[in-house]
Amino acid sequence: MSDLALLSASEIAKRIRLGTATAREAVEACLARIERLDGRLNAFIALDEEHARRTADLADAEAKRGRWHGPLHGVPLAHKDMYYREGRIATCGSKIRNEWVAAATATVLSRLDAAGALDLGTLNMAEFALGPTGHNWHHGHARNAWNPDHITGGSSSGSATGIAARMFYGTLGSDTGGSIRLPAHFCGVVGLKPTWGRVSRANAMPLSWSLDCVGPLTRTVEDNALMMSVIAGADPLDPTAADEPVPDYVAGLSRGVSNLRIGVPTSFFTEADAETLRLLADAREVFARLGAVLVEVPIPDMEKVGAYFPMVMGPESATIHREWLRTRPADYSAQVRARLEAGLTVPATFYLDALRARGPLLAEFTETVFSRCDILMVPSGMFPAPTVAESEITGGPDLVAKLTNFPRFTRVFNYLGLPGLTVPAGFTAAGLPVGMQLVGRPFDEATLLSAGHAYQQATAWHTRAPA
Repeated sequence: MSDLALLSASEIAKRIRLGTATAREAVEACLARIERLDGRLNAFIALDEEHARRTADLADAEAKRGRWHGPLHGVPLAHKDMYYREGRIATCGSKIRNEWVAAATATVLSRLDAAGALDLGTLNMAEFALGPTGHNWHHGHARNAWNPDHITGGSSSGSATGIAARMFYGTLGSDTGGSIRLPAHFCGVVGLKPTWGRVSRANAMPLSWSLDCVGPLTRTVEDNALMMSVIAGADPLDPTAADEPVPDYVAGLSRGVSNLRIGVPTSFFTEADAETLRLLADAREVFARLGAVLVEVPIPDMEKVGAYFPMVMGPESATIHREWLRTRPADYSAQVRARLEAGLTVPATFYLDALRARGPLLAEFTETVFSRCDILMVPSGMFPAPTVAESEITGGPDLVAKLTNFPRFTRVFNYLGLPGLTVPAGFTAAGLPVGMQLVGRPFDEATLLSAGHAYQQATAWHTRAPA
């Protein structure tokens, strides 16, 4: 393949290891696409070409000496602008932090560095990661690589459209209510929200400490497993990072789906639009041909679960932003300020009730659903990506109601803490991608990844690139 940027992360890593490509060549391929495409897509907030070239040359020099730093040696990545790197500005997609310089490096970036990955720069995102559409009124809206008139989804907007446009090989997003899975769905890429606590959040911007998750967006499930193998695991800098064994995600991809029970919901998740439901039905047929067993499963009261979600996120995000809301309210965009201020009105009793109900509701969901199936297959979103103009929701009494439709099928799993993997499942008649969401038991990302990989081995949706 003449354009190295079109390769997956796993493929370019293998070529660099074999000596049939260099890290510098991979960087130059990415930079060429960024120069050609980012003017329309606005995926980057800050691009550091000099640093990328310098570190690529160092990686190639190490390779010549037989010194390999890990499975991502020489692979160019770029990340959502909320992962701190010591000495670098992290805007968090905001005006308030436009010149804020980080004093320490995020654990996930340190782990990727240690695995040999290169860092091209920082990516656009919804302001303070609060926005399911991906709009950003400070740095400009990121645009969907499949059709720039349409949204990317949020809040990991630059991450998703940049991966879709083949500007880099992998990226970190974050997911508090759907901010990895929704952009993956709208942009036709793979996105994993791990189990709450599976990946360290140390020195990453917080939004809601009871809900925030760190995870990768990639072109393939194999690439996602590769990144997860690097970033997952306990961290002394983050006491909420679980001390659970981390499996070999890449080796586990070969498990396949023979006799795997895949749950088909009988309610709630059936409310997506007709094209989305049709494409998911087609995906279920693929799984059936591969030997999976499709099982209809009843779904507990997800309206209750969804209602508890803002009672947790609202107060926690308002607490984090309380001082800025008092001293710098005009520096927020109208939508973000309105949502943060709404969190100040949630009574403490509601917040505590929502936290207290979380364990019992997780137990009920696990018993009802996972006693009948191994993984659950549901839509990632209710609809394909709308246009930027029609989703420009900045205020009004129905602001929350309008925004709630975007993460309706994702935020319930943030509240429950369960892992969810979005995988491209086809395209609408208008050429927009649609993703399916595979949901599993706590800390069973490996089964989701192996199922998603088996699906991608049997289909070609993930090989399509935007024109």
